[in-house]
Amino acid sequence: MKVTLLSYTKDAERLCAAAARSCYSKKGASKLLEEIDEERAGKAISDITGMGHHSVIEHASYTFSIEGVSRALTHQLVRHRIASFSQQSQRYVSLKEAAFVTPPSIAEDDELKSEFDEMMAKAWECYRKLSEKVPAEDARYVLPNACTTNITVTMNARELWHFFCLRCCRRAQWELREVADEMLRQVKRVSPSIFSGAGPGCVRGPCPEGKMTCGKSRRQELKSLK
Repeated sequence: MKVTLLSYTKDAERLCAAAARSCYSKKGASKLLEEIDEERAGKAISDITGMGHHSVIEHASYTFSIEGVSRALTHQLVRHRIASFSQQSQRYVSLKEAAFVTPPSIAEDDELKSEFDEMMAKAWECYRKLSEKVPAEDARYVLPNACTTNITVTMNARELWHFFCLRCCRRAQWELREVADEMLRQVKRVSPSIFSGAGPGCVRGPCPEGKMTCGKSRRQELKSLK
């Protein structure tokens, strides 16, 4: 798994702060952007989002390349509809070599891993045979959810907050949680004020999962992300 922050809004925190202040000022955001520095931007973002006004951080967007993850992961990822996705095509990209993700629960059991690897090998053997006789778009029907893929993702900061709330939770699927944690680490590095306190509900207060809670806060764990 590889996560790379490809691009993000220039001066995202100053931009969002200027947008926020423009709601309460006679000046336009263009003038306010000239006047505000990083420190004042951070305070403005904290104040306005602290009041529940999160629309201002929608002005900042972040684009990631997520590589070598399973199709099981991307099936979950694309459910976040306020985002843009560009995924590696199984119609046009030949997948002759076996490439798949093995869950840790399987990898740590020698017998289960052996059976899993055997099944993956059979799937790719069948795929290669089918590819010689039918279009790739038909041959791909035998490929498993474990098959690796690459996807490019763009989300605005508000949607990323929502994404981190759901996917950094201990109850989230392990692979997507690892990706979400790495995405959070990288955006906190470039936009610390916008993503201060981002993560599952337990980093900000009581767990919102109710009876489904794992009972283990990730507050300290995610606070240390650098």
